[in-house]
Amino acid sequence: MPRYTVPSMTVDEGGQVAAILQQRLHSLNDLHLTLKHIHWNVVGPHFIGVHEMLDPQVDAVRLMVDAIAERIATLGVAPMGTPGALVAARTWDDYHLGRATAIEHLGALDEVYQGVITDHRRAAEDTEKLDTVTNDLLVGHLHELEQFHWFVRAHLESASGALSTADAETEVDAASAARKGAKAVD
Repeated sequence: MPRYTVPSMTVDEGGQVAAILQQRLHSLNDLHLTLKHIHWNVVGPHFIGVHEMLDPQVDAVRLMVDAIAERIATLGVAPMGTPGALVAARTWDDYHLGRATAIEHLGALDEVYQGVITDHRRAAEDTEKLDTVTNDLLVGHLHELEQFHWFVRAHLESASGALSTADAETEVDAASAARKGAKAVD
């Protein structure tokens, strides 16, 4: 619990908002590492397009991480950004794909973005009445995260608007569905 927080918030409220943000910090740190992992391990005919598409996403997510960590500190709490803290606190599984085709990674990344965005949206809702500054920060992040998700999904979408990963529930299922969907189009 912080000893101080921002003006017009109680110490308890500042601690509550910081706890919400800490989970977002872990999630975005994990997303950053996952995006770099994909960047290094994507192969196949669409390698360069996906490889280069991910660089701006990595950079933007790193900026989000920094903004969240600084907001946590502003609220009077020490942000935890160590790998051990992330692993101990995360509620999701590690990314499952290693070296794989662009379409398989994009299928899996569709699932990753769905989880990150859903939890980020929940955090924005949870902070809406507690702290407008934090809420504004999270809503701004959602704009970028949803756009990046759209970039990923554009590779998985048919001309009719159907997503090859629509029924997938795990990254591995989504990667498989994306691979099958790509073969059906070929």
